[in-house]
Amino acid sequence: MRFKVPDTVVLERDLPDLGLRKGDLGAVVQVYEPDGLEVEFVTAAGTTEALVTLNVNDVRAVRNSDLMSVRPFSRRSA
Repeated sequence: MRFKVPDTVVLERDLPDLGLRKGDLGAVVQVYEPDGLEVEFVTAAGTTEALVTLNVNDVRAVRNSDLMSVRPFSRRSA
């Protein structure tokens, strides 16, 4: 899939060093051809917690069947 700014994407793998988990939502803020993305992850209050360069295979598009939830954020994985 081709992503564009400002697509919402779903993380497909854990990134424990950043406190991010599979299923976290992020926003594409930059596209690097041919297969790179800069993705911003924010808290529910809008604070940026991570800005990460990822491969398009590290994320997927949001699906109509996805349900949003909230979890506490910690840079240390649980």
